Order: sequence, then C-alpha cells, then structure tokens
Amino acid sequence: MPLIGEVRAVTAGADLLADGLRAEQARVDWRPPLERLAPDPAVDAANAEAVGRMLAARPRWVGVGVAADVVPGMRRDLLLHSGPPLRWDAASGPMRGALEGALRLEGRDSADLDPCHHHGAVGPMAGVISAAMPVVIVEDPVSRTRAWSNLNEGLGRVLRYGANDEAVLERLRWMATTLGPDLARALEAGPIDLAAINQRALQMGDELHNRHRAATSLLFRELALRGLPAESLRFVDGNDYFYLNLAMAAAKAACEAAAGVPGSTLVVTMARNGTEFGVRVSGDPGRWFTAPAAVPVGLFLGAYTQADANPDIGDSAITETYGLGGFAMAAAPAITHVVGGTARTALDATLEMYEITLEEHPGHQVPALDFRGTPTGIDVRRVVETGIRPLINTGIAHRQAGVGQVGAGLVRAPLEPFVAAHRHLASHIVEHREYGPEAHLLPY
Repeated sequence: MPLIGEVRAVTAGADLLADGLRAEQARVDWRPPLERLAPDPAVDAANAEAVGRMLAARPRWVGVGVAADVVPGMRRDLLLHSGPPLRWDAASGPMRGALEGALRLEGRDSADLDPCHHHGAVGPMAGVISAAMPVVIVEDPVSRTRAWSNLNEGLGRVLRYGANDEAVLERLRWMATTLGPDLARALEAGPIDLAAINQRALQMGDELHNRHRAATSLLFRELALRGLPAESLRFVDGNDYFYLNLAMAAAKAACEAAAGVPGSTLVVTMARNGTEFGVRVSGDPGRWFTAPAAVPVGLFLGAYTQADANPDIGDSAITETYGLGGFAMAAAPAITHVVGGTARTALDATLEMYEITLEEHPGHQVPALDFRGTPTGIDVRRVVETGIRPLINTGIAHRQAGVGQVGAGLVRAPLEPFVAAHRHLASHIVEHREYGPEAHLLPY
C-alpha cells in the first residue's frame, strides 16, 4: 500500500526501468550534461547584444550583379565553395564535379579555392561561385551588412549537386546572359523585402530550407508585377527552389550582423563542404571549428539508396543558424514527404531546438505553435550542456562526381565543433579577466 497517494513514476532515459513499472509514467528526454557550465553574466550580456542584432535584421534583395564585379575579393582565378576551407585533394565527389564544371564554364584549367563565407557569400550544396556567374545582392539596412549568393538552377542534374555535363553548363550560360540581366532590371524598381516574404511563407507551409513553394510564389508575383520577361518568369515559375538562395543570403546578412561581439558564444555560421562540417561564433568569427561531415539519412529518388549518399554538403545550414530550415519544421509538416518523418516529428524537431537557442524570432512565427517565434540563435554553451545537436534538413548529393541529386533528408551537426568553440572562447575569457582587455582581442 503506498505511503502517500498513488504510485507515479518519472523516468529519464531508463527505458527498461520504465517498461517494468506498473504505474502511471511520464517519460522525460533527459541526458547528463557533457560539461557543467557556471552562469556567466558577461557572456550572457554579449549574447544578448549579438542575438539582438540578428533579430533586428530586415534583409532585402537590392540587386543582381556579376560575381567578379560585386563579391568582395573575387578574382578571375578564384572559385568559391561551400563550407570551411578545402583543399582540391580533399574534395568529395560532388564538390569535385562542381569545381570541374565551373572551370570549364570559365575556360580555365585551374583556380584557387576559398570558402564563400570568407567573401560574405553563401551557396547551396557545393556552393561554387565563379567570376562570371550572376549573384544576388542582399542587404540588411539596419546593420548595413551585405551578402551574396548565386542563382538557383533548379533540381536534379545541376552544378551544385556535382553534375557538369553540357546541358548543365548551357543552363548556367543562359542564366548569365538572360536571367541575371532580366532580374537586375526588375530590381531597378527598388528592393524586395525578403524579411516580409520569409514571415508570410512560414505561415503558408514553408520552412525555408527544403520547402520554398510559398516563398517562390510570393516572389513570382512581385517579379511579374515588375515586368520580368516571360522566359525568365517561366524559369522562376518552374523552380520551387528558386527562393532558396535568397533565403540563404538573407540569413547570411542577419548572421553577419551578429558577428564580432567579444565574448559571445552565439553561432553565426554552420556550413559543410562535403568533407567537413564547420562552425564559426560571434566572439571569434574569423576562426573555424570543424569535424568530419556526417551522412544525411532520408528519402531517395528512383533506385538510389543510402549507400549512394555523400557526406553533408552546403552553406544552406545558414538557414538553421538563423532559426529556419530544421529549426522551423513545425511550420512545414509537408516537408516530411521530402526529408522523411511525420508531422509529429516535424513539430518535435522545432520544440527540441528551443533547448539550444537564445531567443524566439518575433518575425518568424509558427501557426502550429500558437504563433510562437522559431528558435533562433544557437548558443554553443547550450549545445555543450545539453548534448542536443542542431538538426539540419538538406538535399543529398551522390557521392560520385557528375551524378547530381539523389534525395533529401535530415542530419545532425557533429558535437565536436561546438565543444571546441566553447573551450576556445572560455580560455580567451579567462585570459581577458586575468591579463586585461588586450588579451582577448580576436581576429575577424
């Protein structure tokens, strides 16, 4: 007979114990912290400043230009790629395919490599940007930061997935000679408010990483009203992913606005190059923390299987860094037909990400959560304490060069970069307090 009332049990992780109990149960997804972190008011203040800048951003599309003319530091003998720094001999199959295709597009035999992020740019999947490619120009008028991205080619056999046959290159040439100039003329009428499109699209079923149907439709309407020629308008209409690159550049501008706050543990970059996954933080945005990239698990096209999947690749995780994509899946239950899972797992994914973020974005509201803002501002301390790894939904490229897209799915960021970033920042904070402000001045 119970001493006080009925027997009730709370189980945290001990499934065997829970299954053996004959009592009302409440299961809690709890795990011991990787490291126990003491409260730090100075870090909290730095994070409040950094995430405040991120939330204040109002990205807008202000123009289209040729990469060599508008991307900072771009050269004719340079190819930009996704993720952290990469050597040619370490490039994965899809990255090699995209780089080789870009060389042929530019009529070159060789080129230097540099991450897109080092030039204020982002690119999905292989993310390759060459000098002659047209790029979108996105600006946050609050911080006056700018970001750049290439134009989206569509799905299937495209350069960003490593395909590089003549049909792929001919499409890119058309984008450079026709689509880019058409879009540039449409932008002469004034900027397009991407923050407003993001806000509306999230309430129309997009999560703005792997689902852009609503956002692309909203953009299509605006471009049609501006007189975008029929050929280019049909291309946008036939490519539900056209908005992806704009969403990425908008997220990059907002994250860049948050970079450079001394002592802040806010993540301002998550990116993958098909070989490594990398993180950068506001308190030291010039330094990468890396680990091997994981292989996404998901749904595959045709006869392709998990064995065909390349390790995770692309700068598009900048959307999760900004509280979109995998962090906003509760807004887009239909995304599970693309990446796997159910409407319930999409909801749970967003709820879990609140545990590792600093704020809720007031402009990115989720109807299914009573219009709660998406979890925004990944804190490396919270990742280290909870062991919860950021969830990313992503396209899947074939591991061999030249094949292209084979599916889409989900992947968790590795823990190691977050732990390394935390320990690095913690050591610099200690130096600052012991030896004075000059001891923690970090390169940017």
